[in-house]
Amino acid sequence: MTGAAPGFEEFVAARGPRLLRIAWLLTGDAHQAEDLLQTVLAKVWPKWRRIAAGHPEAYIRKALVHTHASWWQRRWRGEVPCGEMPDRVAASDPFGDVDLEMTLGAVVRRLPPRQRAVVVLRYFEDLSVEQTAATLGCRPGTVKSQAAKALRTLQAELGAAGAAMRAGAGRER
Repeated sequence: MTGAAPGFEEFVAARGPRLLRIAWLLTGDAHQAEDLLQTVLAKVWPKWRRIAAGHPEAYIRKALVHTHASWWQRRWRGEVPCGEMPDRVAASDPFGDVDLEMTLGAVVRRLPPRQRAVVVLRYFEDLSVEQTAATLGCRPGTVKSQAAKALRTLQAELGAAGAAMRAGAGRER
């Protein structure tokens, strides 16, 4: 980049994959994640000298969450595309973990944006309650209550999905 602030390119090269992972966890889509990260980095670049003096990764993480939330609020959510689920393979399916990961990803993406952000920051990024609260601009109690609600939802939905997976595997034997 011509005219880039010193250190910006190095930061993006070093931390870009981790930031892209956060964006993907928030959006659930590789293309949207790339767009989200690119949008945030384009906003950050002109202010890089000021941001770099502090905690640039925390700043960008917060910008990712807030930008994604604003995108989520604007997007029309009337239709949810889905197709027929493929028949399950026998119980010795070597891709069973992939099914579980995809199910987990789908359930996390169905969480409300605030709960999803808390889950991503607390459990995927391993931030403390206080760090998550600072990133989201809320109180630690809010993080705790949103995390508890999200975990209850995840437990209920994953329990139901697991039962359905086990029932489907049992029919194929």
